[in-house]
Amino acid sequence: MSLHDIDKEVYDITIVGGGPVGLFAAFYSGIRNMKTKLIEALPHLGGQLSALYPDKYIYDVPGCTKILAQDLVKRLEEQAMQVNPTIRLNERVVALRRLDEKLIELETTKGLHYSKTVLLTTGMGALSMKKLGIPSVDRFEGRGVYYSITNKWMFRDKKVIIVGGGDSAVDWALNLKDIASEVILVHRRAGFRAHEAKVIELFHSNVRVLIPYVVKDAHGTEKLESVTLTNVETGEEVTLETDCLIPQIGYEMNNSLYKSWGLDMDEHGIRVNGKMETNIPGVFAAGDVASPVDSPKLNLIAIGFAQAIIAVNCAKHYIDPSSPIFPGYTVKLR
Repeated sequence: MSLHDIDKEVYDITIVGGGPVGLFAAFYSGIRNMKTKLIEALPHLGGQLSALYPDKYIYDVPGCTKILAQDLVKRLEEQAMQVNPTIRLNERVVALRRLDEKLIELETTKGLHYSKTVLLTTGMGALSMKKLGIPSVDRFEGRGVYYSITNKWMFRDKKVIIVGGGDSAVDWALNLKDIASEVILVHRRAGFRAHEAKVIELFHSNVRVLIPYVVKDAHGTEKLESVTLTNVETGEEVTLETDCLIPQIGYEMNNSLYKSWGLDMDEHGIRVNGKMETNIPGVFAAGDVASPVDSPKLNLIAIGFAQAIIAVNCAKHYIDPSSPIFPGYTVKLR
């Protein structure tokens, strides 16, 4: 590692993760006069909103009737840049070491960084889309089978089959119903994990819902041409012509890296207390990656924003105990 890879400047707070929660945390730490750095593994800001569903509408952001994910990222980025944080993109944190009571060393794929506190806002951790695990489906990935969507208009006038019963599956069915020529949602059970209002909207839309079915096989030559489904109760099979298959059956998380740093984990993420503190002094977590030990875990952007404010204020007080945790209401930028 060469010297130019080492940033010897010590920051008040380093935020790991440039998704919506990380961006808002960067803004808020700026108005608390904290010297702020943000490190993001992707080559762009926005996290999952930018990488997985930029064209998806978000309905539960306060003050917005609905907003495209990419537009929310743009607004958050503009807000954060007002306070001039240092931004490091395309740089993944691989190690976290507490050197002394008030100094933390972060090792990334490009070098070393030093900070008095660290705030982890890495979403669900290292994510990969769950695959169906069917060889005939796998061979059409990118040729009719898509696990993530970055441009919904590629499905214009296409016959689309979506698999799943969670928010992503239902949201994409509703997003594509007026773009695709036909949308079919396939789910293995009657119960849906998606938000109840979206499920009601789904069943009042032109989306064809097939329950209880699973994907058995995929067919085609150069590209996907049809899919065979199996009824899980009767064993009946049906083959449907389609242009696209979009499995949305969840994510696989790999949080082993956090454990190697010595962070206390549970099945929901990094354990935090009411101050968003982890078990490592000076290290905080907020958003989907955080697992509050004394309150319900709700993976909502709005919750992440609130947790970011708590974490930043408590980090400020951790650095300087004479500084109040609650600074009063924000009336202007620094």
